[in-house]
Amino acid sequence: MPELPEVETTKNGVAPFCEQKTLEHFVVRNGRLRWPVDSTLAEHLPGNRVKSLSRRGKYLLMHFEHGTLLIHLGMSGSLRVVETLAPIGKHDHIDMLFSGGYILRFNDPRRFGAFVWHEGPAVEAHSLLSHLGPEPLSGDFSAEYLVSKAKGRKVPLKQLVMDAKVVVGVGNIYANEALHAAGLHPLKSAGQLSHPKAQRLVSEIKRVLQRSITQGGTTLRDFVGGDGKPGYFAQQLNVYGRGGEPCRHCAKPLTEKRLQNRTTVYCTLCQK
Repeated sequence: MPELPEVETTKNGVAPFCEQKTLEHFVVRNGRLRWPVDSTLAEHLPGNRVKSLSRRGKYLLMHFEHGTLLIHLGMSGSLRVVETLAPIGKHDHIDMLFSGGYILRFNDPRRFGAFVWHEGPAVEAHSLLSHLGPEPLSGDFSAEYLVSKAKGRKVPLKQLVMDAKVVVGVGNIYANEALHAAGLHPLKSAGQLSHPKAQRLVSEIKRVLQRSITQGGTTLRDFVGGDGKPGYFAQQLNVYGRGGEPCRHCAKPLTEKRLQNRTTVYCTLCQK
């Protein structure tokens, strides 16, 4: 599933082709996504200018003058910039043609993605966004904040940092990597988190996410950026996908377990 760095990479890749551009056509070939795409979008969106693009958690927000289009890539979706004569693929469900002659094309084999329209301002109050915690790369996500959220919690530490109500965008890949880099055991109770440990974890979450964004995201199966190119952070993964292989720090075989039906990989020697 595309995580925060992949969505940020997509935003950065497609922004030059749609920001301050007028949407000329909105074509829906298959609107049966996670939620049915509003059939009226093809009528009332064309002719409107995109003011800006932003990201909130894993949602890409396309801000028009009178509302915002919330886009989620789902488990296998991608947004790519293509030329007008580019052949249409089997899973190319939505096309957005902008002034300048480029198409923003949404491809989603599993159809878990979403295009949701929010009329008017205050998109942060939308039900899909209103419950979200702070952005992990912002100043609001700090050791003090994380300790306050962990206090008294018995859930595993990895589960805590993957909770979007606590902090957005720390998906499975990056939670594994950050916990390993911080030397913290993913299955330990969150309530045991001290301020020094929280400081290490917050710093590593920020570092790992920023490094992945710089590398264009992590391509494990489906993800490509807005330019159609894969991300390269997968080449730098220290634990995720390496269960049973030697830890790069101590050479002890990495342990792999399932936590909430997600793969958890860690080193029993380096992570306490």
